[in-house]
Amino acid sequence: MKYRWGKWLSLVLGLLLLVSFVASAQLPAGINRGETLVVDQLTGRVGMPNNFNLWAGWRNQDRGIQQLLLDPLWTVDYATGEIISGMAAGLPVYNDDFTQMTINLREGCTWSDGAPVTADDVIFTIDIHINTQGLLYHGPMAQYVDKVSKSDDLTVVVDLKIPNSRFHTHFLDRWGCLRIMPKHIFENVEDQLTFEYNPPVGNGPYVLFDYDPAGFWTLWERREDWDKTPTGKLFGEPQPKYVLFQWFESEEGKILSQLRHEIDMAQHTPEGLRAVLDKSDAARGWRRDWPWVVNIDPCITGIMFNNMVPPYDNKEVRWALTLSIDIVEYMAIAFDLMAPVSNLHLPPVPAYLEAFFIPMQDWLKDFELDLGNGETFKPYDPDVPNRIVEAAKERGYPIPDDPAKIQELFGIGWWKYAPDVAEKLLKKNGFTKGEDGKWLLPDGSPWKINLLSDPSPTHHQLKNANAAAEQWRKFGIDASAGPTEAFNTLVLNGEFDVSTQWPAAEPWGAGVDLSRTFDPWHSRLLTPIGEPVALGPGGAARWCNPVLDEIIEKLEKTDPFAAVEETVELGIEALKILVEEMPTIPTYGYCGAVAWDETYWVNWPGAENPYSQPYHHWPNLKYMLPLLKKK
Repeated sequence: MKYRWGKWLSLVLGLLLLVSFVASAQLPAGINRGETLVVDQLTGRVGMPNNFNLWAGWRNQDRGIQQLLLDPLWTVDYATGEIISGMAAGLPVYNDDFTQMTINLREGCTWSDGAPVTADDVIFTIDIHINTQGLLYHGPMAQYVDKVSKSDDLTVVVDLKIPNSRFHTHFLDRWGCLRIMPKHIFENVEDQLTFEYNPPVGNGPYVLFDYDPAGFWTLWERREDWDKTPTGKLFGEPQPKYVLFQWFESEEGKILSQLRHEIDMAQHTPEGLRAVLDKSDAARGWRRDWPWVVNIDPCITGIMFNNMVPPYDNKEVRWALTLSIDIVEYMAIAFDLMAPVSNLHLPPVPAYLEAFFIPMQDWLKDFELDLGNGETFKPYDPDVPNRIVEAAKERGYPIPDDPAKIQELFGIGWWKYAPDVAEKLLKKNGFTKGEDGKWLLPDGSPWKINLLSDPSPTHHQLKNANAAAEQWRKFGIDASAGPTEAFNTLVLNGEFDVSTQWPAAEPWGAGVDLSRTFDPWHSRLLTPIGEPVALGPGGAARWCNPVLDEIIEKLEKTDPFAAVEETVELGIEALKILVEEMPTIPTYGYCGAVAWDETYWVNWPGAENPYSQPYHHWPNLKYMLPLLKKK
C-alpha cells in the first residue's frame, strides 16, 4: 500500500541524484566489505576523535566504545527482559541489610593487550572514582562506598556506608554505566581527566583499527582472542571481522548509501525510512509492516529545563509551556505520528503501562492546577490517542481497530492543549505580552528560548527541538532549535536554559524498579552549573524535591525482586511528584526508524524474532553480532 509520501519521495530521490557526491560509507583500502558490518553513528560527528576516555566526560561512546571495546559487569536487554552478566560471572550478592555487595568475576578473560581481567581492576575503578572529582561517577562512588577489597583475584567485596539494594545498578549498562577500567593502564596516568586513553585497551571483542581525525568514522577489528572476552564466552564468535561506525552529514547521503548497500544498519528519519523501504528490495524495518519502527525502547523523549535558571525554576512557568503544546501537531512534526505519547516520565511500553500508567488514570483525571483567585484546571486529556488516530487516518495510514493495538502504537493520554490556561499562569507570574503579541519576561525583556539539541536529523532530541520551537512560536515566544556538536558537554555542565536531553533517566527496561529514573534527582547529586552531572538524562535538569529524596531512600532499602508491590507503590508516588512539579516535559516514547540491509548480513532481531534489542548504538550490539549470519 502506498501512503501519502509520493511527492516527498520523488523530491528526495531527485536530491540524491544531485548530491551523489556527499559523504557515503567508504571502507579503507584492504578491508573486505563482505566481512564488515557498516552502521551509522547516532550522536553526531565525534567532537574529540583522539579521546576515548569516557570516564572523564562525553566521548561519543556510541562510536563503538560501549558497543565493542568494553564489556561491563552487567547489561540490560529490554527486548528479552534479561540482565546479561558479562564481566561478572553472575548477579551481585548482597548481605541481609544491603550494606555489602559481592561481585564474582568471569574467569579466563583478558584485556586486549593480554593482561588478565581481575578484581584489582574493579577495585581500582571504584577507588579512583572516589578520589577524583570530575570523573563522571565520582558522586555516587564517594557517596556510597566505605571500602572495596577482594577475597581473591575474581571476587570483589564492596562495603557501603548506607544500605543500598541497588548499588550494583551503577555498573549495569543500558546506554550508560560505570564501566571497569584497566588498572595497569590508568594507574600510571598523571591526570585522569585529561588522559586520552588512545589507543584504548578494552575487555570487549573488538579493538580499534583506525579512525578519521575529522571525526566522521571509526573502524574496529575483531580480536584474535575474542574467546577471552565475556562476549565470546557467552555468545560465541562475532561474525563481522570489522565494524565501521560512520557519521553522515545529511539524511540524503545516508539514504543513498543504504540504497547502494554500503551501510547495513541505519537509523533514519521517518521519511528516510520510507524512502529506503520503498526503493530497496534488500531493506527491511524492525516491523515488517507500518509503522515499521521500533517502539519497545524503554526511553522517554521530551524537553528539559535547567531548573537553576529563571524563569524555569518556577513550576507554573514549566506547566504553562506544557499547556501551550498541541501534542497532536507536535507528534506530526516530530515523528509523523508514529510514536506513542507519554505524559509520565516513563516510556509507555507494555510493562510500564500495566504497572503505572493504567493504575494512575483516576488520579491523573482528578489532578488540578491552581490558576489563582480560586480557579483550578484539570489538564489531563485521555482522548489524545484518538485524536492522533484521526490525524493518522487523514494521512492514509492503516490504523487498527483494536483498542489495545491503538494504545500500543499511540499511547494512553497526554495534556490538554490549553493556551488560554497557559496565559493565565504566565500573567500570574508577571509575564506580559508586547504590542506585537510576543511574550515578555517579568523584567520586560523579550522571551527567547533556544532549545539546545543534538545535531543529527535522525535524533529525537532534534525532532523534539523542532516541534517544541514551532509550538512555542505559535504561542508567541521567540523560540528556535539550537543543534550543536557540543550538545552533550553543554548539557552535562548545565550551560543551557532549555534543551531536549531526555526528560528523565531511562528505567531499566526489565521489572518494575524505577530507581534509575529517580536517582539522578536526589539532592545529594544536585550539581552546580559548570560542573558535569553523572547522568545527563533527568539529572542535567538540576532539580530535586525533599519528598522524592525520601522515596529514593526507601527504594534503596527495598528489594525490587522480592518486594514488587511496595516497589510499584513507591514508583507511583514519585511519578505523582513529577507530574505536580513538571521539572521536565515528557512527550513521547523513543522510537527507532531503523532500516536493515540484507545484502551482506541476515538474521536481524526484528519484531518477529526479538532475540536482542535491535539498535546498533546500544552497548548490546556486541551480543547481537555472534547471532548475525552472512548471507
